[in-house]
Amino acid sequence: MTTVAEVAAQVAAARRLLVLAHVAPDADSLGSALALAMAARDVSPATQVVVSFGDEPFAVPRMLQSLPVSGLLVGPQDAAAAGPYDLVVTCDVSSKQRLGANEHLFDAAAATIVIDHHASNPGFGQLNLIEPAAPANTMLVLAVIDALGAPLTRDIAHALYAGLITDTGCFKYSATTAATHEMAARLMATGIDHADIARRMYDDEPFTAVHMLGQALSRAALDVTALGGRGMVWTAVSAEDRANLGLSEDAAERVIDALRITTEADVAAVLKQSDDL
Repeated sequence: MTTVAEVAAQVAAARRLLVLAHVAPDADSLGSALALAMAARDVSPATQVVVSFGDEPFAVPRMLQSLPVSGLLVGPQDAAAAGPYDLVVTCDVSSKQRLGANEHLFDAAAATIVIDHHASNPGFGQLNLIEPAAPANTMLVLAVIDALGAPLTRDIAHALYAGLITDTGCFKYSATTAATHEMAARLMATGIDHADIARRMYDDEPFTAVHMLGQALSRAALDVTALGGRGMVWTAVSAEDRANLGLSEDAAERVIDALRITTEADVAAVLKQSDDL
């Protein structure tokens, strides 16, 4: 089993480093990638560090646009132009296919590391730091950053905190532990504006997105007998729904938060049509 120390040693030794988030990234994936990249650059200023995710066309989801990119984030074409890399690290990527247009850069790297907390991850890297018990991938990345001996700057803390609140549902999910809150306290001690980070990610949408949410909820369906009586609630957001309101794909991410409050259902699902279907 790969250790945090082994991962940190590889990252510290890299001179051309690419850190990848998954396609259609959430804050746990992109926040992890940015935080690790910033830490690697701080420890070894001579290291060339690039962060990317494999969406084409390339666009940062609206809810993630407040993340500190620190001049590190580029699209797949620019990531390819900056290669080849002696090390590629993936963050919160459960399978190689979720690298999208950046998959070939992973395959071409001299060394690869996978940092993830999904139990389904097959371990597709040469080194695999996979811990399904971790509530958020950013918890694993912070352990690597500590092993690197990198300072916990406000920008790094911002990126990590964004990921932490995403995958713990702002500390509501059952996987949240005392260690999760201890990490949050440590990040907050750097002086980050935790309230502003949460507001920009979860409470800042145009009225058209509110209208789309209303449409999606109006056609929600509930089956209380599903899943052995656990109950399931679901709805869908089509590409046409979004196009009519001038909204991008990531605008549909908010729908699940409203749907999952349903008392009669243990499981909630939102079917989201992409623009290329």
